Amino acid sequence: MMPCVSRPLRSAALATLSVMVLLATASGSADAQPSARRWYKGNTHTHTVNSDGDSAPDEVVRWYRERDYHFLVLSDHNFLTSVDGVNAVYGADEQFLVIRGKEVTDAFEDKPIHINGLNVQRLVEPQGGNSVVEVVQRNVDEIRAASGVPHINHPNFGWAITADKLRQVRNNRLFEVYNGHPRVNNLGGGGVPGLEEMWDAILTSGILLYGIAVDDAHIFKRPWDPDAARPGRGWTMVRANSLTAADLLEAIGQGEFYASTGVVFEDYRVTDASMTIAIEEIPSSKYRVEFIGAEGRLLEETTANPAVYEFTGQERYVRAKVLESNGLTAWLQPVMLDATR
Repeated sequence: MMPCVSRPLRSAALATLSVMVLLATASGSADAQPSARRWYKGNTHTHTVNSDGDSAPDEVVRWYRERDYHFLVLSDHNFLTSVDGVNAVYGADEQFLVIRGKEVTDAFEDKPIHINGLNVQRLVEPQGGNSVVEVVQRNVDEIRAASGVPHINHPNFGWAITADKLRQVRNNRLFEVYNGHPRVNNLGGGGVPGLEEMWDAILTSGILLYGIAVDDAHIFKRPWDPDAARPGRGWTMVRANSLTAADLLEAIGQGEFYASTGVVFEDYRVTDASMTIAIEEIPSSKYRVEFIGAEGRLLEETTANPAVYEFTGQERYVRAKVLESNGLTAWLQPVMLDATR
């Protein structure tokens, strides 16, 4: 079920494997109880030789399995790579799952428009259209029709998708706030906003959008090359009931995840009164937590661990970003609140 665009604070938050968390009730109040859910580490944007990657599906899947990932989406350009064989080998112990996917690769004029379809049940062909918004919308709709979950890939690649265009798209809840490919302009430039600025603009307009991190890996055979689209640069931590495509995608659709390039949480909880984040610290690193609100304003900044933000009741939304002293980052999903402006 898709969450409402604007709603009272929902006390559904991320938790870790071994902690007590606060879970939402239908009324929005929360009670402390053990979570039956657990964390799963995964990547939703990966390429093989079936499109423009340099490695076979077996080699790609092995890379992630050997590095303690729990799930992987193979998302070749306009090609639906079979996952049955690799699941039989690498998922036989039910500790790893490969999910079928596709990067629907389309364009409008000179603007490249790429949208992932997660767990699509058939090949989704590029749908085309007469504008950037129409191309995105038609492909999102076709992914949904194929029983898949769409996410908008690297909006600043080719400077293709602006915040104003993305906010017009319906029935999409996900976009890449971080993509590990070295040529996708995550930070913006030349007067074009970066992906976080885009995210805040869309959230400020009242549209709920979740941010994921991916590596967009193409190159597995040149791990020494900083200019290659290498694996492992970004991933998503999902708190789900089980390691199945249905449970993982349900949790993602509910915002039960965080995006990361290396920061890990011990605990993350939200109540009607506050947001609390506990970081699993690297011994030699230091951390800063930013709580961000409407129009990207910094509501509060702290180096405390755990970090706590107490809601004032005036926020449209609150999201948190955790920065590590050597450049690692994690992004938590926004909590939308009712606030009159």
